[in-house]
Amino acid sequence: MHRAAWKAVIEECFQHRAYYAYVERNGEIVGVLPLIHQKSRLFGSALISIPFGVYGGPLALDTEALARLDAYAEELGERLGVDYIEYRSRTRAHPDWTSRGDLYYSFRRGIDEDLEANLKAIPRKQRAVVRQSLDRGLEAVVEGDPEDTFSVYAESVRNLGTPVFSKFYFAALKRHFGDDCEFLVVRKDGRPVSSVLSFYFRDEVLPYYGGGTIEARRTGANDYMYWSLMNRAASSGSRVFDFGRSKKGTGAFAFKKNWCFTPEPLHYEYRLRALDSVPDVNPLNPKYRLMIAVWKRLPLAVANRIGPLVVRNLG
Repeated sequence: MHRAAWKAVIEECFQHRAYYAYVERNGEIVGVLPLIHQKSRLFGSALISIPFGVYGGPLALDTEALARLDAYAEELGERLGVDYIEYRSRTRAHPDWTSRGDLYYSFRRGIDEDLEANLKAIPRKQRAVVRQSLDRGLEAVVEGDPEDTFSVYAESVRNLGTPVFSKFYFAALKRHFGDDCEFLVVRKDGRPVSSVLSFYFRDEVLPYYGGGTIEARRTGANDYMYWSLMNRAASSGSRVFDFGRSKKGTGAFAFKKNWCFTPEPLHYEYRLRALDSVPDVNPLNPKYRLMIAVWKRLPLAVANRIGPLVVRNLG
């Protein structure tokens, strides 16, 4: 989440201004902090590290470097007049900042080059679902174009009542991340039924935007997709499978636990400037219940057209 490609993608696709800072000592970089200024009439003004990212908070080799990054963020926030500064981190580093460790959880564990060992690591009941999916005529294909991945993902998030990104965003991710961004599509009788956009970094693989059609549930295509991705990543040298973040109490949270991934709370930290409490912009907030219910009923073409106009403000 700290790679410079995110700056290019976010500025290009969402027109948010990016500020990337680093601390240098004796010719060595000892701290980095990506900050994006996200401003909208609906959700106010914020500096976020980083929107559209699971992680992205400051990285520093010591407390002095971290203090310099914090000082830069606060000075920038003052200059831009933001309502708050948000760091999306895996661990808490600012006890005096407001923190939310009860909303999002990450799911990470090691994977083995021995594919049978990876299968045995999945609990017996879920392992049976994976084995059954292998006998249903499914085919996993890596594609260079986002067309099928986007179409499946768009249908999936519409069914969940969530605005979708634009296809242009998916294409930009591939263009800027290159071979470290991959589209994996699962087909049944030639039709795409599930898909996932994944990132590779060092020895980790991170399935990031994934979804499936209604048919995917019947055929076990989602299980087959993640199993295929795990095999592909392990065979190419990846040793950590990062299942991304999910909110507690959701189907995605339960799905990842069933794959024997242990949930770890993500510590998102907030320096509140013009607010008294942390903004609660997430689908579990009851105030968005009606909006979600309406969105689920939108024709897919309509949802795909207006979704990108909304999602750029969500982050």
